Amino acid sequence: MTGTITHDPPHSAGGGQSGPLIVTEDTDLLDDLLRLCAAAGATPEVHHSVPATPAASTGTTGTLGTSGPAGARWPGGWEAAPLVLVGDDAARRVRGAVRRRGVVLVSRDQDDPGVWQRAVEIGADHVLVLPDGEQWLVDRIADVAEGVGRPALTVGVIGGRGGAGASTLACALAVTSAREGLRSLLVDADPLGGGLDVLLGGETAEGLRWPAFAASRGRVGGGALEESLPELHSLRVLSWDRGDCVTVPSQAVRAVLAAARRRGGTVVVDLPRRIDDGVAEVLAQLDVGLLVVPAELRAVAAAGRVAAAVGMVLRDLRVVTRGPYDSGLDDREVARLLGLPLAGEVPVESGLLRATDGKRPPGSSARGPLARFCRAFWERALVETGGGAA
Repeated sequence: MTGTITHDPPHSAGGGQSGPLIVTEDTDLLDDLLRLCAAAGATPEVHHSVPATPAASTGTTGTLGTSGPAGARWPGGWEAAPLVLVGDDAARRVRGAVRRRGVVLVSRDQDDPGVWQRAVEIGADHVLVLPDGEQWLVDRIADVAEGVGRPALTVGVIGGRGGAGASTLACALAVTSAREGLRSLLVDADPLGGGLDVLLGGETAEGLRWPAFAASRGRVGGGALEESLPELHSLRVLSWDRGDCVTVPSQAVRAVLAAARRRGGTVVVDLPRRIDDGVAEVLAQLDVGLLVVPAELRAVAAAGRVAAAVGMVLRDLRVVTRGPYDSGLDDREVARLLGLPLAGEVPVESGLLRATDGKRPPGSSARGPLARFCRAFWERALVETGGGAA
């Protein structure tokens, strides 16, 4: 059981890795909390009561009531620790501590109504009762261990009709993002698209593809995900292999994309034109969607159906037009007909209209019109979202 009183805990400053602060004398509760920290890949600092200052602390990493090794670096004591787990037995002892965000009061008594009052007295954000709240707590501790900061700016690209050039634009956006120095991940959400690793010339590159994540449940580690994927043109790529698996459960899609977003930077997703449960999970985590529409009446008609389906899940969907234009159409008219904001016009470039050999992926020429379009898009998008993390 978990309960929320006020607000979420803060992200760790600077994105560095650090563990939670545990305050308790209950040895059974401490055993549980240490086990959950281990499951989340975090090493905690343990104290009987509120540590006065980091220099004066007497707790040690993972051990109660003994001195730490010389030169040990704690997360910073009560005020600076990214997350504080207070055992219900210690609530009275921390009542006078400085109020801060990110305090969780942890109890093992399912039937104690007084725990809520004690949580208010110490300014806790959450009340958690074990064992029901174990998965929630593991996820939160893992966030701390990963040094979670600003989530990745996540952009989905979808074609208004077949052959619109959505995959090539998605690759160009990711390549451009990586060239600008941002941590970049390109996700292929279309199992029938042939594989974006092929478009980037990396079909034989070592690393995991989507089928390897089909059994993922709960939380996927962001760092482990990033390191497991092929690295092509300075970005990480999650693509499909050439096997028979063409579906991944929606729970796995949700877990993998959430892990990718926690790493910060940018995530670009190449979307199929059909909306199933897995694609709906992706759409729910997007910040912006780009609908690539060739400026043809038939393409506009097809794009209208795609927009209607996507718009049921994604609020921020924008049109990207591509010429040449049918008579009477221009980029603004296409956007007006679809009732969507215009994100811009993709330059006509050979790499957008046909597959490449991967040696020079879409957007690889920094001075090319496609790269200039992508660079301008990222500049606007990062300003709109308040900046991005590298």
